[in-house]
Amino acid sequence: MQDEFIEVQLEEEPIELCKLLKVLDLAEGGGHAKLMIADGYVGVNGELCTQKRKKLYAGDTVHFDGENFLLSAAENMVQREQIKESSHKQAKAPKQKAAQAVPKEAAAKKAKKKTSNRDENTGRKPISFG
Repeated sequence: MQDEFIEVQLEEEPIELCKLLKVLDLAEGGGHAKLMIADGYVGVNGELCTQKRKKLYAGDTVHFDGENFLLSAAENMVQREQIKESSHKQAKAPKQKAAQAVPKEAAAKKAKKKTSNRDENTGRKPISFG
């Protein structure tokens, strides 16, 4: 086995293994990449990897078809997980406060309002064709 690595600079981190194979033109498409990973043709960090969506970071190595690829960080690299976590926390906090602000009586009125247009005997909603 060769100790030489082909350096691949990541502009976004992490990248999924199947997407990396597509970007490097080692696979014809996403389905082909996933099939090769599942069949055991790809190694990550010196071990066989069958996780199709394995998240790779700078410093990881990928072995495929006799070639070794070393992932490194580009100068302007963006980390997607940090962006998602911060936006998720900001979006989640106001929703929790809004849910607590609704009194139980208002929730009961909404529940009654939804069922009021149903037929008492059959429980079905009326249908209008006109």
